[in-house]
Amino acid sequence: MKRLMTVLAVVAAVFSTSAFAADSTCEAQAAEKKLAGAAKTSFVKKCEKDAGAGATTCDAKAEAKKLAGAAKNSFVKKCEKDDKAAGAKTTCDTQAAEKKLAGAAKNSFVKKCVADAAA
Repeated sequence: MKRLMTVLAVVAAVFSTSAFAADSTCEAQAAEKKLAGAAKTSFVKKCEKDAGAGATTCDAKAEAKKLAGAAKNSFVKKCEKDDKAAGAKTTCDTQAAEKKLAGAAKNSFVKKCVADAAA
């Protein structure tokens, strides 16, 4: 088990990108799905690639709105933050479903989970 954790740590280090937040989110999603080995590596790699596409999407949206300079930077920053929050909410909803939470307990759990992910 110790060796597996070491291998996973090395693999995670090899595939880490400049999008650290995306990396930690992808690692968390892989852990939720209980992936290991090549399956985990493949999932994390695809997840990080998809997360990187989010920045491109925000840039494309800014260009479509014909934004430039500070307005573009502000828009892209907010867009990426909103995308990250949406991803965190989806992950938190999944965790709540796994815990079979409903009603007020689910809402409370998801709210705290999203807040923790933003911190």
